[in-house]
Amino acid sequence: MKERIESSKMTSKGQITLPKAIREHLGLKTGDTVTFVEIDGLVYLAHNFESAIRIMQKAMEGEAEKAGLHTEEDVVKLVKEIRSKNNIS
Repeated sequence: MKERIESSKMTSKGQITLPKAIREHLGLKTGDTVTFVEIDGLVYLAHNFESAIRIMQKAMEGEAEKAGLHTEEDVVKLVKEIRSKNNIS
């Protein structure tokens, strides 16, 4: 994985300018929408929703197994338990 470290100041309105190297790497053009994903204190920037989903999938890899979720039935059971616990229909 190649690392890029760039800096940018934030304005009083919370605006930042993405450094040119980052814009070029992400293929961003004027009018594009960017997505910010925060996972465990790290913020990822993606040039579209699909990229953000890929980042989240990678970050969540193996978490279902760690939680003991091996089948679709396990997931359904967990959802029902959480809904019941939180009085959600």
